[in-house]
Amino acid sequence: MATNNPYATYQHNSVNTSTPGELTLMLYNGCLKFIHQAKNSLENNNFQEMNLSSQKAQAIISELMLTLDTSYPVSQNMLSLYEFVNSRLIDGNIKKDGTMFEDASAIITDFRDTWKQVIQINRQKQYGEVNEI
Repeated sequence: MATNNPYATYQHNSVNTSTPGELTLMLYNGCLKFIHQAKNSLENNNFQEMNLSSQKAQAIISELMLTLDTSYPVSQNMLSLYEFVNSRLIDGNIKKDGTMFEDASAIITDFRDTWKQVIQINRQKQYGEVNEI
């Protein structure tokens, strides 16, 4: 991949060298970014940008739902929460209601923070090191 943009090169390399756990964390962070963009766009009455950002967040939620290993009982609960987040994003987009974006953001923030802790605990067990993510 030849590019003149060092940031794009960094992003490409970080995705290609990340563990599955780190990739999931990136998805959570991306989803939160798009939810916040949707809410900010709504506040600025930029409905086209709100729609686009909301759809990007929905695409990430869909990816998380598709890749969820449902062989574990906790996965069914996670799937239900992902479905709820997706419905809040859709309803927030249609009804132009920022509180629905906030609801979605709160749940994804909890998932992200928990996932971060899991990665840190696993690293500590594997390598005896504690690195902030």
